[in-house]
Amino acid sequence: MIDLLKKLMLTPSVSGREDKIRELIKKEVEPYADEVITDPLGNLIVHKRGTGKRIMLCAHVDEIGFFATYITEKGLIKINPIGGVNLLSASYTEVVSENGVCGILVPDKAGEMPKAESMYIDIGAKSKKQAESKVKLGDFFVVKPSIKRLMNQRYVGRPFDDRVGCAILIEALKQVESENDLYFVFSVQEEVGARGARPAAYTIKPDIGIALDVTGTGDRPGSKPMAVKLGGGCTIKLKDSGVICSPELVKSMQKIAEDNGVKYQNEILLYGGTDASAMQSAGSGAQAGAISIPSTNIHSSVEMIDLNDVKEAVKLTVAIAKEL
Repeated sequence: MIDLLKKLMLTPSVSGREDKIRELIKKEVEPYADEVITDPLGNLIVHKRGTGKRIMLCAHVDEIGFFATYITEKGLIKINPIGGVNLLSASYTEVVSENGVCGILVPDKAGEMPKAESMYIDIGAKSKKQAESKVKLGDFFVVKPSIKRLMNQRYVGRPFDDRVGCAILIEALKQVESENDLYFVFSVQEEVGARGARPAAYTIKPDIGIALDVTGTGDRPGSKPMAVKLGGGCTIKLKDSGVICSPELVKSMQKIAEDNGVKYQNEILLYGGTDASAMQSAGSGAQAGAISIPSTNIHSSVEMIDLNDVKEAVKLTVAIAKEL
């Protein structure tokens, strides 16, 4: 799992530019699928055929980042944030472009709350011409990806959101044997409004849609009050700001978790959302739910997860795909 996570996390893919991560995942899943397609928006749809319920399991491949919008005469690169970037945590961090160009993200004025229009990327260029030889308008940058082990099976880095969900889907695909008609969807552009999952769900027309994503915790420094803790098991979502999960589906997921000895927590997220909302409302609609991985410092350079929670999520995903 960690080797897989490393491969996924060290492949940058801002919303709308998911080609490289999609190709990496495609190579991982092809041996285990009956059909693999890429739809017009760029979602990777992996089909494992069955005659039972049509279940769509979805994790997003995109991440937050920055587009280069303007290069100054001094060779500094102005940026536009893509997705819910925390500019305070992103300030003074190392960034890297899709072409491997390294730089640092710096606010115009030190000591002030940063604003997007007053931030720039410094790649060390001395002039506009020199910068333009390395970066063109529309190139994307991300905070430098990383993954490191801490104590107690805990890992820190980025972007666990949502490479960890992708890793869980890949592992579940490899393990599951089910009579259900399973679609493992690696969606694009979730960070800018769950844009990819909606047309994918419209095409698939699932009976049940389950998102795999990260969620917050309430037990670490800087956390908002929340009944989820790191290391407490994966979570079964009840609601977030974008979806009220199907009560019938939630009960079924809870029972499956308990019957299979899966350590889980119930989750109510007061902010943010997942692809579950898109699956719930696409086409004629579907029962929607989500399995989440507790994570601290989401959308920062130091997101933290507990590997034990990830393992529980794999077990639950496999059991749900088989038993629903």
